[in-house]
Amino acid sequence: MFSKFCLWLLAINGWKLDGQVAADEQFIMVVGPHTSNWDFIVGIIARFAIGVKIHFLGKHQLFIPPWGWFFKALGGSPVDRRKNNNMVDAVVQLFNDDNQYKLALAPEGTRSAVTRWKAGFYHIATKAKVPIITVGLDFKTKSIVINQPLHPSGDVATDMNRILDFFRNINGRHPKVIPHYIPSDEQPKS
Repeated sequence: MFSKFCLWLLAINGWKLDGQVAADEQFIMVVGPHTSNWDFIVGIIARFAIGVKIHFLGKHQLFIPPWGWFFKALGGSPVDRRKNNNMVDAVVQLFNDDNQYKLALAPEGTRSAVTRWKAGFYHIATKAKVPIITVGLDFKTKSIVINQPLHPSGDVATDMNRILDFFRNINGRHPKVIPHYIPSDEQPKS
């Protein structure tokens, strides 16, 4: 019932879903480009519209009272970015503990323009042995474009470039250039 309401909510605002996901499989959903706070709102409505429980990671400040309960109810898990912990292994453990676990995240890690996406999602997918599903929030066409799953090959550069190529045709609320993949050992020094 709530799924139909969310589909209706998207439709009356001119949005449409283009694609689908398998409800009974684990995956990491990479959603982008992340350019505004509206991305989260559209993404949450789309999550409920497709009727599949998909978790997300959020900065720990979102999970403090009085709104913390709300973000947890939406499927959120707090992340304290001030701590130097192994986020990849912690998230892989979530997949290992729950064979229905699904995770959506924004690889930019910020709404600001970036020159390099964080590749943690790729390493999580590889270690957890789950596919990556790219999802574009196209504000120009008001489409939520769900791509076919990509199973990591182990060739990070090739797979990352395929992922980034998908997003080159997606128009965020505030358009920005999608970066090229630069291996971490080739990062420009600041």
